[in-house]
Amino acid sequence: MSLPRIAIDAMGGDEGVRVMISGAAEARRRHDKFKFLLVGDEERIKRGLDSHPNLRAAAEILHCDDVVGGDEKPTQALRRAKTTSMGLAINAVKTGDAGAALSAGNTGALMAMAKLALRTMPGIDRPALAALMPTLGDNDVIMLDLGANTEADARNLVQYAIMGAAYSRILTGLEQPRVRLLNIGTEESKGTDRLRDAAAQLQAATGLALSFDGFVESDKINRGEVDVVVTDGFSGNIALKAIEGTARFVTDLLRRAFTSSIRSKVGFLVSRPATELLRHHLDPNNHNGAVFLGLNGVIVKSHGSANEKGVANAVAVAARLLEEKLTERITADLAELHARNGNGHGAKA
Repeated sequence: MSLPRIAIDAMGGDEGVRVMISGAAEARRRHDKFKFLLVGDEERIKRGLDSHPNLRAAAEILHCDDVVGGDEKPTQALRRAKTTSMGLAINAVKTGDAGAALSAGNTGALMAMAKLALRTMPGIDRPALAALMPTLGDNDVIMLDLGANTEADARNLVQYAIMGAAYSRILTGLEQPRVRLLNIGTEESKGTDRLRDAAAQLQAATGLALSFDGFVESDKINRGEVDVVVTDGFSGNIALKAIEGTARFVTDLLRRAFTSSIRSKVGFLVSRPATELLRHHLDPNNHNGAVFLGLNGVIVKSHGSANEKGVANAVAVAARLLEEKLTERITADLAELHARNGNGHGAKA
């Protein structure tokens, strides 16, 4: 079965065209149903396609030589939404010329452009950025919001829980993913008023396709005890950076320890299978592909430093969300909640 094509901002990311083209080609090798609209400088894209005939046969080029800068303010980028590779990739989703858009460029600009072009879904006040993180359990954990909105009230958090659970059901196959709110403790009395209010709404709601059981602390996010962690974008982004930093610290510490002496180098050779497993588990390229949930269309954000494997994984995320009809699932969940609970989106905190 062929999927709607995926629009790729070929100019975004640390390495731009080379890694985006190579990543799309890798995704095409894995699944020949993928088709692409490659947006960016036509000459550079064509040169990149020379090494990937399998991709060239499944891709169309939309020429554009204007690029959103990595440090460009979202308000500045918005003024050039109709001329930049990022803006044109998003617009392809709006017009139906593509089913999803993928960019490794400026996150703030991508969020601003996508929200303006696609608008939020009915029943969703604010979109959220959701990403996968590794755990000790059988499945990755989904965390949202990771920076789309620095603040969130109880109503927003309930909507995030519904969207995150829909995404988790696609990835894990679980009928009722375990959803928790990120807090400074697990006791019901802990946290801000909006956190306690959101928890009360989720506990009282019926018809939710999720299992809610209160709060989770940040040191339990990766234990495999929860499938979806819900928080505001400020706390979520801090937690994500802390987790990523800890992972780099552990790997750098191990590298330093294993190269400190001849004996430790011998120890490294003995333990290499275990350390390779650790490296693979912590490699962000294996979990690449954050998603803006709550928009009328699928927008995926690749990490700016992702390699071709990471870009291919982000393409796979976009394709799966199209195949499993994520936006339709969220719409159905919101409608079900509203039908069972009246004003199912909760009161403003």
